[in-house]
Amino acid sequence: MKMVQIKDLVYRYFRRDDDDNIIETIEAIAGVNMDVEKGQFIAILGHNGSGKSSLAKHINGLLQPAEGAVYVKGMNTSSEEEIWRIRQSAGIVLQNPDNQIIGNIVEEDVAFGPENIGIPTQDIWTRVAESLEAVGMEAFRLSSPNRLSGGQKQRVAIAGILAMEPECIILDEPTAMLDPKGREDVIKTVHRLNKEKGITIILITHKMDEVVDADKLFVMDHGKVVMSGTPREVFSDVEKMKEHRLEVPHAAELAYELREEGIPLPEMIMTKKELVKALCQLS
Repeated sequence: MKMVQIKDLVYRYFRRDDDDNIIETIEAIAGVNMDVEKGQFIAILGHNGSGKSSLAKHINGLLQPAEGAVYVKGMNTSSEEEIWRIRQSAGIVLQNPDNQIIGNIVEEDVAFGPENIGIPTQDIWTRVAESLEAVGMEAFRLSSPNRLSGGQKQRVAIAGILAMEPECIILDEPTAMLDPKGREDVIKTVHRLNKEKGITIILITHKMDEVVDADKLFVMDHGKVVMSGTPREVFSDVEKMKEHRLEVPHAAELAYELREEGIPLPEMIMTKKELVKALCQLS
């Protein structure tokens, strides 16, 4: 079953002068097509301004298409009648958790979403407990969010979405403001939710080390999907990734440079272990 279908999506925004006259039309998304199957872990890559965050906001209905359509479980995100069902099915986690956390204590914040969609009180607290346990934050249930680290806040934001029991979670640069430990914790949490609970994950990022285990990658540039495939397929084309101002994992980059120097290494090396094995086989 397709969790998300994006068909010929176009989105434009406008620059205006001081008198509110339109002086420039910018096409942030330029004819994107994309299918995401239920239970997949999908990553959308791109440098700043590539259109990936605008795409994320369309999946949750925060933005509306200028042309084309976005469907979540067959529901059109442009339908006012279906938008709340869509947001229950596909929750979004933004890059700054402070923009999503509103409760004075952690459990209140996690309870906010299910309360607003009419879940009975007893069920809400069951969901809160389960969601905090799923992200490893149950010990902080009565803590103030203001006393948490960036990584802990982001996990609370994820718990708040989980409590609404979505089938899909969209994460828009969720580790952009975190230190290395916080990034590692959040990505591990996301992978665990995908594998253990079968939640469809759509991760928006420009950090290559976060996506090596994804099922499929989409690379965006100038509002278009310019590359797609498995991580191995995408990262093996180092030159094309560089054309789109993106890096590849360090092992893939080093293998590429060694091949450029004439050392006969396989094309699809992605990890340090694979690189060491390939080099040892040459001796």
